[in-house]
Amino acid sequence: MFNYPIWSKTFLGNSLESWLWALAVFLAVLIVLKIFKTIIISRLKKLSEKTKTQLDDLFIGAIQKIASPFYLIIALYAGSLALTLTPLVDKIIYYVFLIGIVYYVIRFLENLINYGVKVLVESKEGQEGMGIIKLGGAILKIALWAGAIVLLLSNMGYNVTSLVAGLGIGGIAVALAIQSILGDLFSSLTIFLDKPFKIGDFIAVGDNFGTVQKVGIKTSRIELLQGEELVIANSDLTNSRIRNFGPMKTRRVMFTLGVVYGTGAETLEKIPEMLKEIIEKEEGTEIERIHFKEFGDSALIFEVAFYVNSPDYYEYMDTRQRINLEITKKFDKEGIEMAFPTQTIHLKK
Repeated sequence: MFNYPIWSKTFLGNSLESWLWALAVFLAVLIVLKIFKTIIISRLKKLSEKTKTQLDDLFIGAIQKIASPFYLIIALYAGSLALTLTPLVDKIIYYVFLIGIVYYVIRFLENLINYGVKVLVESKEGQEGMGIIKLGGAILKIALWAGAIVLLLSNMGYNVTSLVAGLGIGGIAVALAIQSILGDLFSSLTIFLDKPFKIGDFIAVGDNFGTVQKVGIKTSRIELLQGEELVIANSDLTNSRIRNFGPMKTRRVMFTLGVVYGTGAETLEKIPEMLKEIIEKEEGTEIERIHFKEFGDSALIFEVAFYVNSPDYYEYMDTRQRINLEITKKFDKEGIEMAFPTQTIHLKK
C-alpha cells in the first residue's frame, strides 16, 4: 500500500502498515456495529411493535442487550486477523471472542425458553402443570449451559470425551440414588401429557372420592368429600385405576321396584306406563327401558333404566328424589302396595 520505508518498520512483529490496516479494520467494524445497533435496530424495533408475534421482539431485545464492550471485542478480533501475533495473544483474543459469542447465544436461547414456558403457563393447558413446565424449562437451561461449557472446552483443545463419560456415569449414579423422586417426576410428566384428569375434575382413586386441587412435581392433592386433603404420590396415581367423573355428560340410573304378590294383572300392565309418565315429567331425563323383570322371592320385580342429562351430582340426586316421591304418591293413590322382604309359612295339620 505504502512505498515509504517508514511503513516497513516493524513493531511487535508487524509492520506499521499492518498495524494501520488492523486499526482501520478495528474502527470500521466498530462503526458498523454501532450504526447497526443505534439506527437499524431502532427501526426494526418500531416495525416489530406493529406485529402480533413476540418472537421478533425477543430477537431484537437480545441484540439490544449486547453490551458495548463486546462490540469492542468483535472489532478487536477482526482487527487482529490482519496481524501476526504470538500464539498466546492470538489464543487469548480468540477465546475471549468465542466466550462472548457463546454467552450471548445461550442468553438468547434462555429467553426463548422463558418465552415458551410463559406461553404454556398462561395457556389453559399450562394451568394444569405449571410445576412440570417450569422444571422442564430449568432443565433445558442447565443442559444449554452444560453443552456450552463442553463446547468451549473442546475448542480450547481439552479432551472432553473423558469428561462427558464421567458425567454420564455420575448421572446414572445420581439417577439410581433418586429413583423414587424421578419416578414421581416422570409420572407428573405423564399426567401432564396424557391428561387422564385435570384440575377441578371429580375422581375416584381406590376408596377415595374427591376433587383434584393441584398436580405437583412429586405429589398431587385431592380434596375428599369429607373435607380433608389427600396428598398422593404421582407414581401411585399413574399406577392406579382412576375413575374420572369430570368428562361425564349424563348419568345412567337403574333401579328395581317390587310390588306385592296378589297385585292384579291389569294393574301390573299399568305400572310401566305410570313410571314412564312420572320420569318424563322431569326435565332433562331420557328413558331407556322399563320392564316387568321377574318373579322375586317376595315381590314382583320391575326394572327401570333412564338417563339424567346432567353431570352435576346434586342435580342428579334431586331428580331421583322427586321421582321416588312421585312414585310413592302415585302408588298410594292407585292402591298399589310396595313389597318388602317377607316369608309366609303354611302349617299343615
